[in-house]
Amino acid sequence: MRKNQTFDGVLPINKPAGMTSHDVVASLRRILGIKKIGHAGTLDPEVTGVLPICIGKATRISEFLMESPKKYQGQLTLGKSTTTQDFTGETTERVDVYGVTKEEIERVFESFIGEIEQVPPMYSSVKIHGKKLYELARQGKEVVRKPRKVTIYDLKLIGCDLEHNNPTIDFQVVCSKGTYVRTLCVDIGNKLGYPAHMSKLVRLESGSFNLEQSLSLEEVERHVKENKLDEILVPMANSLPDFQEVVLSDEEILNKVFNGQVIRVESLKFDEGIFKVVNRDGKLVALYEKAKDSLIAKPIKVFK
Repeated sequence: MRKNQTFDGVLPINKPAGMTSHDVVASLRRILGIKKIGHAGTLDPEVTGVLPICIGKATRISEFLMESPKKYQGQLTLGKSTTTQDFTGETTERVDVYGVTKEEIERVFESFIGEIEQVPPMYSSVKIHGKKLYELARQGKEVVRKPRKVTIYDLKLIGCDLEHNNPTIDFQVVCSKGTYVRTLCVDIGNKLGYPAHMSKLVRLESGSFNLEQSLSLEEVERHVKENKLDEILVPMANSLPDFQEVVLSDEEILNKVFNGQVIRVESLKFDEGIFKVVNRDGKLVALYEKAKDSLIAKPIKVFK
């Protein structure tokens, strides 16, 4: 990249297996030569797929990207449980599976749609009393974890092989932030009457970003060498397509928005919530929040 160039936006990365989300951030920090960078939603090391990377000022919108629903394609295997609830762990139980039908699986899938409770797995980064659960798990310890509410928006059966002693079930799921898909696989197995674990997983979508538009680290590096990072960097405003937007003049932005003042809005299609403020070129300059039954909105993020 050219010296003194600054970039603000989101790079959708297709995370390879064998790398942590932190590893991806570290690699991109080296490739881009940019310190202000972070990811919007952790993926386990062996899980592949969409990992939005926030660069520059876009690091300040990562919390909103993480709130977005996620779509995964995965596979669960019946008849075998593991310490980690996925294929990377040690086997804790193994049994032969008989008589499970496609219709039964579909009924069980349907029972999980909506708001459900999950107990976070021991091999996770959830903290209890200042300690990450996976650190305790590696010491052979297990602690009581409180269930958490998550939402399963959609859960579809896309294929199954029921002819073996350890049948496999392929599925797609759309879920809320904080959902452990491997725990979902274990819970589905329990409802079918068998131990289970997650044997495959790829994230197809994260918010507005999908696998088709996601780039490998090698592709990013090539664009950087050709000074074409701007061609693949998704602008901040485009990264939040579900947020309504208000267009203000440069004068209003300079005198009001950049001074942290409230603004009056009448054109929004909702009564309360967060919306984007953009300039006439469509560039995101702030996020504002409007209270119910009010025409006045207050700034919550300003990007000078």
